[in-house]
Amino acid sequence: MSHQQQGGPVQSSFAPQVPAHTPSPDATHSPFARVDSSQRITFSDMARLAGRPQTSTHRSLQFDEMYAVPESFLEIEVRNPLTHGVGRKMYTDYELVCMTNIPAFKVQHSIVRRRYSDFEAFRDILERESTRVNIPPLPGKVFTNRFTDDVIEQRREGLQRFLEIVAGHPLLQTGSKVLCAFLQDPSWDKAQWI
Repeated sequence: MSHQQQGGPVQSSFAPQVPAHTPSPDATHSPFARVDSSQRITFSDMARLAGRPQTSTHRSLQFDEMYAVPESFLEIEVRNPLTHGVGRKMYTDYELVCMTNIPAFKVQHSIVRRRYSDFEAFRDILERESTRVNIPPLPGKVFTNRFTDDVIEQRREGLQRFLEIVAGHPLLQTGSKVLCAFLQDPSWDKAQWI
């Protein structure tokens, strides 16, 4: 007969089976051993045993230190692709959102739009400007079906990866004038840099 037919409790097959008898002193170290409520350890007991102060300010200092704003940061997001024009004059541009506290940048938050040909020019200029840094390749050119949602999303992801690598390089973050302009200047013109 099952437990349910006898009127006993229904037990999950995944629940740990706890012995019905009182455990021996050696069994209290088992994770399944029954613990008398008078033997429970509190947070302050654990802190005391670990030799740490028991105040809540100690925890908030650690939290503040762990989640403080980094000394310098540069975050870039490539998003919201838009396709413009018709026929042979169609092109897609992408919104670049930049947030930073690096002094080389003019503003801490900016949003600009760039098309793929802008990225190509930017990469060429960056390569000439920064001979000590290996500039990664852009995602490849697409000649057919380039305005489908899948192709546009793949390109957006590739441009995101490209900018993360470039903007993550410390020499470029602080020493590249074209990086700052490309990410923040709404009237960026590649002709000014050639």
